Amino acid sequence: MNVIIMNNRASFLVSFWSTLISRLLEEGHAVTCFVPAGDAEAEKSLREMGTRVRNFPLDNKGLNPLHDLKTCVALYRLFREEKADILYASTIKSVIYGIPMAALAGIKSRYAMITGLGYMFEADSLLKKGLTCLAALLYRFSLSFTDAVFFQNTDDVRTFRERHCLPGGAKVVLTKGTGVDIAKFALATPSEGAPVFLLVGRLLEAKGLYEFAEAARIVKKDFPQARFQLLGAPEPARGGVPLETVRQWEKEGLVDYLGVTRDVRPYVAQATAVVLPSWREGLPCSLMEAMSMGRAIVATDVPGCRDVVSDGRNGFLVPSRSPEALARALSALIDDPALARRMGAEGRSIAETELDARKAADLILRVMNLIA
Repeated sequence: MNVIIMNNRASFLVSFWSTLISRLLEEGHAVTCFVPAGDAEAEKSLREMGTRVRNFPLDNKGLNPLHDLKTCVALYRLFREEKADILYASTIKSVIYGIPMAALAGIKSRYAMITGLGYMFEADSLLKKGLTCLAALLYRFSLSFTDAVFFQNTDDVRTFRERHCLPGGAKVVLTKGTGVDIAKFALATPSEGAPVFLLVGRLLEAKGLYEFAEAARIVKKDFPQARFQLLGAPEPARGGVPLETVRQWEKEGLVDYLGVTRDVRPYVAQATAVVLPSWREGLPCSLMEAMSMGRAIVATDVPGCRDVVSDGRNGFLVPSRSPEALARALSALIDDPALARRMGAEGRSIAETELDARKAADLILRVMNLIA
């Protein structure tokens, strides 16, 4: 079989879908990665894995009809050239435009992965409400051409049904996201010294960066030795936190900005806990990776986060958009280092039994009828 894996960022395929790609290759299938150009390093990694890489034009930042029409035309032509058997698309525009163009081009089997809604359906203005309605219509049209739609949490399934994004009769499959490579993200010995709280994620408002910085301000009043670290790429699109704001937090001594990395493991290993005060998630890989490495989690009680964090067991769940509640949870881990270690051990156990990436990949392959 010739399988196309499509995403709006090559780096996402490397970071999140490498196990699925490896399993496809192990089973003897050819894999072609469809990604926008612009990340030569990630594309090199994909080729080294044994895949082919093809680029398509994509405007990630908005809804320009001319740009999106260009994307659709290009995708149709590329799909016709590939003569693939299966398309597996994740991320919004890859699903909305890729699925129907693949159907038109004659690709027989088409699958969509809904990786999270972000704040797409949290419309607080007339313009955003209009875009939300448009997105719902586009999703409903696109998903009518799928053999199955994968979701990473039950909250997103409910939202899609309530917003009429799912066509009648659509096959819905619930997964554990991409899972986590428990061998790669091996258990790490807890670090000694001052407590370190790490947030891994793009510089987006919806990742809870402002709440993280404010919680740091609160915690440091009682525990000035505590360190708050931020690791992730700047996000120029709508909803991004300006890099100038992050630099100002650094000047105030609130956070340390660590920049961007291809390998988060050294940073997770030296952390006391990994923090994600997000407004909404699909199934956050950063938390699953931290759990696999034996780190306690402090996250918000929102879709996605609550699917991997059991409050009081492997971490704490706090109300979203509440830096005060976040600060209380972090302070509790500073007060009781043994609690942080116990939560980290529980997280590793959950990762081993429930979140193994190979099991997650095999579920997808079974739905595609590629393994028994």
